[in-house]
Parts: sequence; C-alpha cells; structure tokens
Amino acid sequence: MLAFWRPHRVRPRDRESALAPTSPSSVLQLDPPGPGPWTQDGVHFPRPMTRYFQEVHPAAFRAGTRAFAQFYGMLIDGLQMAYVQGFGYHQVVPAPEAELPARIARAEQVYAGRLWREQLREWDETCKPASIARHRALQQVDPAALSDAGLADCLRECRDHHGAMQAQHMRFTAAAMLPTGDFLAQVGDWTGLPPSELLGLLRGAAEVSAGGSGELSRLKTAFAADAGARELLASGDEPARLLERLRTLPGASGAALNDFLGLVGNRLVDGFDIAEPTALEMPDALLRTLRVTLAGEHSAASEVEARSAAVRAQVPAAHQPSFDELLAEARLTYRLRDERGVYSDIWASGLMRRAALAAGRRVAGRGRIERAQHLLEAGLDEMVALVLNSGGPSAEELAQRAAFRTTHSAKDVPPTLGPPAPPPPDLSALPPAAGRLMRATAIALGHVFGSSEAQHEDAVLYGLAASKGVIEGPARCVSGPSQFDRIQRGDVLVTESTSEAFNILLPLLCAIVTDNGGLLSHAAIVAREYGIPGVVGTREATQRIADGMRVRVDGDAGEVTVLG
Repeated sequence: MLAFWRPHRVRPRDRESALAPTSPSSVLQLDPPGPGPWTQDGVHFPRPMTRYFQEVHPAAFRAGTRAFAQFYGMLIDGLQMAYVQGFGYHQVVPAPEAELPARIARAEQVYAGRLWREQLREWDETCKPASIARHRALQQVDPAALSDAGLADCLRECRDHHGAMQAQHMRFTAAAMLPTGDFLAQVGDWTGLPPSELLGLLRGAAEVSAGGSGELSRLKTAFAADAGARELLASGDEPARLLERLRTLPGASGAALNDFLGLVGNRLVDGFDIAEPTALEMPDALLRTLRVTLAGEHSAASEVEARSAAVRAQVPAAHQPSFDELLAEARLTYRLRDERGVYSDIWASGLMRRAALAAGRRVAGRGRIERAQHLLEAGLDEMVALVLNSGGPSAEELAQRAAFRTTHSAKDVPPTLGPPAPPPPDLSALPPAAGRLMRATAIALGHVFGSSEAQHEDAVLYGLAASKGVIEGPARCVSGPSQFDRIQRGDVLVTESTSEAFNILLPLLCAIVTDNGGLLSHAAIVAREYGIPGVVGTREATQRIADGMRVRVDGDAGEVTVLG
C-alpha cells in the first residue's frame, strides 16, 4: 500500500496541566475493516456515524475519489472508507500497475492544460446548478403529507440523491486541492515561508466559506431599506414564532428571507450525517446570526493585496511570474473546497434528515419507537420497514444505538488500525510532472488532516496558526451541532472539528479552536474567510479547556492561553 500522506500522530502529554483535567476513557478495541493500514478520520467524522450513513457513504466516497484520481493521472486509485462500530477509517488505494504509464502521461497534461479549470467549468455550468435545482425540487415535497408507501419511496429517493451528492463532493476534491498544494510547494521552496503565511493570501477567494451567497446579498439589501423588518428582527419574540413572522413580511424583505432560507434552511449546520440538525431546526441561533450578519460587512481585499505583494517580493525575480500564476490558480479553485460540500451532500443530507424525521414522527406515533429522532439510527431498509409496518429493529435497539453514538467520540478509538503504514515513496524518482502532482496532493491532504505535535504547557495549548489575529473571550465548548444554540456573540468556539456548513454561525464567534485538522481543514478555511483568529489541530482543547473559561486565542502564533 502506497502512503502519499500521513497525518501527524498525537503525542501524549508528558506532565499534568493546569488546564481543565481530561476525563480518561478506555479505548475501544476495534478490528481492522480489511487488509493493510487504516487511518481514522477524526477531522470529518469526530463522532460515530449513524447506521444509515455507514451504509451510503463508503461506495459513494470510493467512486468519487477514484474518479478524481483517474482524471488527474494520480498514482493512486483514490481512497476507500470503512466504518468500525460507527467510526470512520480510510486508506489509500494504489493505482493498478498496468495503468501507471497512462497516468504518468496524463499528469503531463494536468499542468500543460491546467485541467482543474475544466472541472471548475463543469462545476459552475452543470453540476452546481443541477444540484441546486434537484435540492429545491425535493424541498417542495412535504414528507409528512405522503402515504406510507409514498413516504417509503421518498426515503429511497432522498437516499439515492444523497449518495450521488456524496460522490460528487469527492469527485471535485482534487480540483480544489491541487492548485493550492502546488502553490504551497513551489512558493514554500522559493521563500521558506510557513504554509500558514501563504494560505493567508487565499483569503477572500471563497465567498461561500464566509456564508456568502447571492441570496444573502439580496436579504441585506432588502432589510437595509426596511426599518420595520429590522425592528421586528430585533424584537424579543419567541424564536420560532419570530422567524415565521419575518417570513410572512410583505414585499422584498419577506421574499428575500424566504429565498435565503430556501438556500440554507435544510442544510446541516455542521457535520455530514443525518444525525446533525439543520438551520431551520435552530431558530434561535439562526436569528442571532442574522442580526449580526445583516448589521455589517467585512472585506479583506486590501489586506490580502498588501500581503501578496510582500510575499512576492521575497520570491526570486526569475520565479515571480510563476508566483503570480500559481497564486491566481490557487485562488481560482479555492472556493471549490467548501462549495462542493455546501451545494452537494450537506444539503442532500439535510433533506434526507427531514424525510427520516417525518417518518420517525409517524412511527413514534404508532408506539413503535420511543422518539422520532431514534429513526435516524436505522439503516434505510430498516426505516422503510418501520414505516410500512413490515418489521425493523425494536425501539430498544434503536435507543441503544443512539446512546452509544451520543456518548462516544473519535478519541475513544485507536488513531490507526492494522499494520503500520509504509514510509512515503521517493517522489523525486518519478517523472517531473507526476512527482509534482503527487507532491501537491500530499501537501494539500496533509494540511487537511495534520494536527500540531507541539508539547503543551501548563496554561498554553499549541496548535496550528490557521487564521491571524489575537483576541480574548469566553470559551464555548460544544461537542456537536446540537449544542450550537448555546453559542453567544463574542464566544470562542472550542470543538473537535467543524464542516464547511458551520459558516452560517460564524458571525457570532470571535475565534475558533479545534482539536482536529490542519491548515486546510474546514474550520481553518472558514476562520480565514471570515477574518477571525483560528487555532486548529490542538488535539486536546475540548478536554483541557472548560466551558466558560476565559482564553486568549493567538492566531498568529497558533497558541491558546487559559486566562482563568
């Protein structure tokens, strides 16, 4: 098995800390899901996944990663994902030996033709609009109004759509990552600057990562011209009722809000699984975010332009034209990193959740399960059987699955399974284009999954400097999206990791700190795009910072200091 990137391994603490004590938990003993080494993906899946997700995701993930590996002539055949007791592990699949000559030839074409632009056009002109249209069509269906047979069909239709969107998400991975990885590799060689400094030059290139959209822009314009709408938004009415009152406003304000909620309302607020809530399920957090968002603007253009000029000045003159091209290509495709999820499976997952909850309410009403949410713990066929009264798991079994999933995290299982991964291959032995391609891939993926290995001090946690700035605030420690209603404006979010969908709550935060992930993790990207300090990959922040503690987040140095 070839290993083109290897996430950093967690180093144990060497001494006791003055920070909040960790709660030791026994590590679950897991068997490898297949031959070879497997690496846990705690960045994207920090908690056990539902039975449904475990059924749908592996095949879609495999298809999407294989597609991008073949398209770009990579010397891998993508990745595969497996779940062990709900915990996600992946491994690299080597390219078939017979295909290596053709793939090496294809790698030459990648840089000569800048093939990521071909995929970007496909995304903008075909995939993204088609996906949005399909999402909106499914949103027009009220699952609760369907017959049992119709609801079963709806569940299957949403599952099929979700699987297709998961594959699409992965298929566009390389288009988002290759130009960025190549930029980091080449400019890093020329200047010796750290990746955190170079990635700051991409800020402002991914509007979606800061929650931006045409619908949001129109909403801002409508509310700016409507004093009555602003007054109503600021009122203290009960959140769900207030949101409904705002949606029924006459004229441009009500229409704009409905358009905006039609875009974001059924998307997950964070994560990828149907166990996570959607924006419309969190009216209080949604309203607090809207109040902040509609009150101001932020821009990074002049700051980024100045930083880019300063970095360019450190590039040898002979390479400065190449620097300009590399930066332009990285900025061009950078938005795909988050767009491919926001407009693909994160929305589709929310629609599947909506249908499953409608089914759960029906099944719970018959006394077959304890709570409607417990149907989310069923596989697709189990959901259908329960809806059709033709069998399915017992209420007790589903409740037990929910209890396991909500009381365990990725920290409870080994970071790797199977034999040790072999050392990465010598890329210098490859033909130049193939070596360049695989180096860019390794660097980009390393910055998605890699965490800091620095030893923590008594009151200081060391992570990765994801987004510049220094700020102090109260730590808001949350274990998942179900607790996002606790976030108040000015909080420092301390969590295991976030997905790109989390951007809807960014306006409430003054900083982000995560356990897992590197400088290209979604938490790092959204922090940079919104311009708030971010420190990622601390490994232990959620265990060693208690909720409510006052902390200083230094996004320049990658440090989090507990002040008391």
